[in-house]
Amino acid sequence: MKENPQMLPTNRSRTQPRAVRPWPLSGMDNSDSRRKPHVYGKLLMAVILTAFCILILKQSPNFSGSNVFSHHEPGVTHVLVTGGAGYIGSHAALRLLTDSYRVTIVDNLSRGNLGAIRVLQQLFPEPGRLQFIFADLGDARAVNRIFAENAFDAVMHFAAVAYVGESTLEPLRYYHNITANTLVILEAMAAHGVKTLIYSSTCATYGEPEKMPITEETPQLPINPYGKAKKMAEDIILDFSKRSDMAVMILRYFNVIGSDPEGRLGEAPRPELREHGRISGACFDAALGIIPGLKVKGTDYATSDGTCIRDYIDVTDLVDAHVKALDKARPNKVGIYNVGTGKGRSVKEFVEACKKATGVNIKVDYLERRPGDYAEVYSDPSKINSELNWTAHYTDLQKSLSTAWRWQKSHPNGYRSPSAMAV
Repeated sequence: MKENPQMLPTNRSRTQPRAVRPWPLSGMDNSDSRRKPHVYGKLLMAVILTAFCILILKQSPNFSGSNVFSHHEPGVTHVLVTGGAGYIGSHAALRLLTDSYRVTIVDNLSRGNLGAIRVLQQLFPEPGRLQFIFADLGDARAVNRIFAENAFDAVMHFAAVAYVGESTLEPLRYYHNITANTLVILEAMAAHGVKTLIYSSTCATYGEPEKMPITEETPQLPINPYGKAKKMAEDIILDFSKRSDMAVMILRYFNVIGSDPEGRLGEAPRPELREHGRISGACFDAALGIIPGLKVKGTDYATSDGTCIRDYIDVTDLVDAHVKALDKARPNKVGIYNVGTGKGRSVKEFVEACKKATGVNIKVDYLERRPGDYAEVYSDPSKINSELNWTAHYTDLQKSLSTAWRWQKSHPNGYRSPSAMAV
């Protein structure tokens, strides 16, 4: 994890090679004895210069003996961002770095993008601002070593596989990746005295609520392995917090859209996962011609236009909620908050906004409803509004999609696109 600087010798050019003098086993000859004071003077000067160089290096933030990531610094909050190479995690890291936090990203890049890390590194090249560690959270020894070698003040835990459809096909993977890996993080936090956790959860823990809007008191009855695994992780966190003085914030958020308003980061899922991805990704793929069109399932719901209604939250607002939660986190306190706009938008309304944002008349096939889907899902954000002073600002659906579309259009191959490589 840490680099050891090396002092490289300076090569001096000589017009004539120096003759090699043998060193007699019995001692020096007379000529060497006459040079003795001069040689000792040079040695003394070399020792003094070496000591001075070591002193300067030790004061350098890149010197392994005093790596700034390895010790706490007054006035600086060092945040571990798990999954920081992913869509939401990279945007959170960008916000933290912009706000002068010190950030360590840990990601195994199974779903994240190294290109996002490179963008962040180029935006914040100063020593002691950002480091990236390639590691799998399922490797308890590696995680413990990371905590041992770094002085974290807080953890933002984003790392997780996060597709509902995929979770029904690979449930064991989801329980291991979400629930078991969260346990590994908690054990490392406990072992190394890290007391603050901001946990990225989901509205999928609520399942199919009977009443709308969803509040934090709505019963959690998840219906798929993704939601169940997240709820199990929440339960573990809550049980552990009862026997510790941890500061815990759990954020359950809804359908995430958008990207960095300045176009520095975006969403770039792996091609093989497109079928499980977000509706915004499907809209953009259709606009780019990657897929022939959109398939909207269900037009006979008891809504204004017959299609499902969902709560869409812009990623910039979402990471703002995480930063506010970090700022308000207090020992022996647990905060649980829904993060949404409080306003539902129909799927048909979303598709029309996507058409306007992209300028493409996307082909749409309306099919029969999918079993298990429910008509309306949207949040009541009043608790997070009042307790964390957080409000969603990026609530214009078309504007959020336009921002995301600009990044998608300029990065047709994601972070592998030339424009991303040249950042």
